Amino acid sequence: MADVLDATLCLPPRPLRNPANLRLPENTCDAHFHVFAPAAPLAIPRSYTPRIEPIDNWLALAETFGIARGVLVQPSVYGLDNRVLLTALTGHADRVRGVVVIPPETSDAELQRLDALGVRGVRFNLRNKSGIGFDAFATLAPRIRALGWHAQFQIGPEAIGTVADLTARYDITGVIDHLAFIALDDPGTALDDLDRALETGRVYVKISAPYRLSDAPNNQFYRSAVSTLTECYPNRVLWGSDWPHTELFKTVPEDDDLIALSLDTIPPAHHAAVFANNAATLYFSH
Repeated sequence: MADVLDATLCLPPRPLRNPANLRLPENTCDAHFHVFAPAAPLAIPRSYTPRIEPIDNWLALAETFGIARGVLVQPSVYGLDNRVLLTALTGHADRVRGVVVIPPETSDAELQRLDALGVRGVRFNLRNKSGIGFDAFATLAPRIRALGWHAQFQIGPEAIGTVADLTARYDITGVIDHLAFIALDDPGTALDDLDRALETGRVYVKISAPYRLSDAPNNQFYRSAVSTLTECYPNRVLWGSDWPHTELFKTVPEDDDLIALSLDTIPPAHHAAVFANNAATLYFSH
């Protein structure tokens, strides 16, 4: 009961607005968003309680800002139950791909079914309750690699080196969520660790969710880190909205402000790669 009582209800996303008429680059892919359906069972324990946000609400976001495609990521609050995600994929196979959470004993037939529906990766979540961790990796990695999938990691900065080691050992592509939650105001050696991981050529990083990484005025540390990473590794960086911005309980950012920040921070020469081409290669190449 305590686990349920501690699972605080998230604030809803702000109403969509786009006063500056911002438009993202052609073929932009939102590489990280979630949806939540009414009556879908929630995991116990869980780290938060979501608001209901169906796929149609993300499609409205996409229409507002010119997002062509997206990647739907299984949230921790649904545990191993991917039904909400798969239902969304079924209705939008032309423009949405999925990243699921599955147990190691998942059958080959089920993996093939998921692949046909548009799943392209498995999420290993070491930060939230009801995810799967590194203990499932050795069993799943060879099997999902054979399908051309990748391993997605929701980790803290202390695990960046482990991700680099695991992706090398199993020769599989890895994707790190949200800049590995590095505290950009005082990153220590974490940005160097991330640099080494990207240098391997096996790892991508999502530069999503700046509000989880720094409280600095004008996002100065986020701007600096993202600009540097993108200049050094333009083909290993992915943009994602992180919509509907779960686990926020005091304030929620405006989506137009977040998109303006992304457009301003990513060097224009690399807009096509970061907003569109890298995701097209990773998620839509088969």
